[in-house]
Amino acid sequence: MPPTLPLATAELLHRGSVIPAHPLALHADRTLDERRQRALTRYYVAAGAGGVAVGVHTTQFAVRDHGLLRAVLELAAQEAGQAVGDRPFLRIAGVCGPVRQAVQETHTARELGYDAVLVSPAGLPEADLDALLDRSAAIGEVLPVIGFYLQEAVGGRYLPRTYWRRLADQESTVAVKAAPFDRYRTLELVQGIAASDRGDDVALYTGNDDTIVADLLTPYHVSGPAGPVVRHFTGGLLGHWAVWTRSAVRLLDDIHAARAGDQAARRRALARLAGDTDANAAVYDVRGGFAGCIAGVHEVLRRQDLFTGVWCLDPAEGLSPGQAEEIARVHTAYPWLREEDVFVAEGLPRWLS
Repeated sequence: MPPTLPLATAELLHRGSVIPAHPLALHADRTLDERRQRALTRYYVAAGAGGVAVGVHTTQFAVRDHGLLRAVLELAAQEAGQAVGDRPFLRIAGVCGPVRQAVQETHTARELGYDAVLVSPAGLPEADLDALLDRSAAIGEVLPVIGFYLQEAVGGRYLPRTYWRRLADQESTVAVKAAPFDRYRTLELVQGIAASDRGDDVALYTGNDDTIVADLLTPYHVSGPAGPVVRHFTGGLLGHWAVWTRSAVRLLDDIHAARAGDQAARRRALARLAGDTDANAAVYDVRGGFAGCIAGVHEVLRRQDLFTGVWCLDPAEGLSPGQAEEIARVHTAYPWLREEDVFVAEGLPRWLS
């Protein structure tokens, strides 16, 4: 039998939660800033996030090349363990690379107390669908698997609905993250998961940072093995939620209430739809073809004094021309972003202690 999630953690995953993709805090010399790395995890816990994903794209895949993967996984696990108390909290590790590397990284995550792994398809252009599925099955012998549809602009590839059905068929698959930044491909993912006999056992999480509210509010009327079914994205595992995280928690609460019939909550969520997309365009550097997406996340954290700079592991990676001004513009435009600054300012002395 493949490993399973503890009951309370599995219930949290399926109920739906805010899961920030954890960034990497660096000093100016591009060494790990352990104090601020810890502070960032404390911020997510205090903001009400239901988990963190570490070692993923927002953490920078290059942490592996710099020998930092284990360190950042360990720091987040330690801080989360101390901060959350008795409440369930999802510890998700990103794994990538060929089978041997991915399985080895999964063993490291299990050793450090992680609950599941987000399996990236990036960097394996020669692998066909069967090879990708075999890799997921091998990983799933160590920890539960969260499938990942990554957009092509940052290393993803097209994955048809048959792939998602077969992935859902694997007993180790507990969730999938849809982040192709493409409505057609997102729908195909939902259709593929729903077509599996295990479809109901696989939680749907949005990673489409450009259309978060729409993903979470949309009822997907699709076909299951026994006939028509309705599926929902219940939560998000997002780089965009690495910033303004308490605001994201409030948004998801409203969306859950809206789906239960609360019309005032629905109106509040819809009022965020365009603004959140606008904010994401600035942070993720849509004008620059996503070149500054990691640095954009860092810039928001720098403005809040959680980070001291926007440094990335790659010295050539930084903010695009005009991106800082765009981030300043959306910050001024949307009150829920400015409200987060007050929360961070109040908590920062504790988180940095």
